[in-house]
Amino acid sequence: MKGSNAKDILVNNSNKEMSEMQTKNQVEDSIIQESLLTCIDLANSDLHQSALLLKKACLDSGFFYVINHGISKEVTDKAFEQSKKFFALPSEEKMKVLKNEKHRGYTPLYDQIPDPENQVQGDHKEGYYIGSEVPRDDPQWDRPFYGLNTWPNPDVLPGWRETMEEYHQEALRVCKAIAKLLALSLDLDADYFDSPEMLGKPISTLRLLHYEGISDPSKGIYGTGAHSDYGMITLLATDGVMGLQICKDRNAKLQKWEYVPSIEGAIVVNLGDMMERWSNGLFRSTLHRVILNGQSRYSIPFFVEPNHDCIIECLPTCQSENNLPKYPAIKCSAYLTQRYEESHLKFSSYKKTNLS
Repeated sequence: MKGSNAKDILVNNSNKEMSEMQTKNQVEDSIIQESLLTCIDLANSDLHQSALLLKKACLDSGFFYVINHGISKEVTDKAFEQSKKFFALPSEEKMKVLKNEKHRGYTPLYDQIPDPENQVQGDHKEGYYIGSEVPRDDPQWDRPFYGLNTWPNPDVLPGWRETMEEYHQEALRVCKAIAKLLALSLDLDADYFDSPEMLGKPISTLRLLHYEGISDPSKGIYGTGAHSDYGMITLLATDGVMGLQICKDRNAKLQKWEYVPSIEGAIVVNLGDMMERWSNGLFRSTLHRVILNGQSRYSIPFFVEPNHDCIIECLPTCQSENNLPKYPAIKCSAYLTQRYEESHLKFSSYKKTNLS
């Protein structure tokens, strides 16, 4: 399976699902196909071979699959099972753990609008944020992206917290393994990103998502509007229901969108804007969105960024006299705060306009 093309291991019904979604959704460019993404085997002992495959994927789209990642089916199934139990709770129960100032907790339907220019309403999804758990006696617990999580009542959802903490820990381990390959693919030491000031105490966020409804891009209705991720690496586990699309060329006059199919046992990985900045634009942080066909859809993305004080600046191997840094250096926490505030302002402006 090493280096195999993802197309070779697609589930048999993926073409059928894609056809059903194309029928049910009016898609503006009418050219929706399945994306052929690279599969990276994390059990491959030849790290340099894997790094070369990874580099190709990052140059092409910044999206790829990882297999043999070590997150057991049991752990993943438990996380999805507990996620479904939470979203099935009455609204008043979910609102007891509404998202706080540290972006921990529940977010209701239509809470986000990442693409206000093309969306007529917020995303057709509800979510739940679980961040890096830092206790109050830690000197950094009050940093913007550290702190204590908000948890549902254990009497209502017994074992829920333990399940999510286990998945969070496993996902972080996978991200660090991918970071080693990213470093090698950029001609850096394998442990470059594993230093104390980078992923030694990372900002890592598990997010549970539940989608519902039918998307119609021609009317500005989406499961999730088009966006690129803020951070370094995103892992995405899904329940197999089709919906994720990517656009490799965001600047094209007529954007071409491609479905990313689910593969049994594989995790979808994509790079965020921070990785694009680090690599001086060499690696891609690609536009993506979710299109719904009326089925309930559950997914579990996991976002990783370095610690608060890490300076995001052009890597030494990604610049030269003829290729000067394209982005100014910026502290990780400042960059994330800026991006969150921009998103909040866009959403506030959107709500104000629509209320008017």
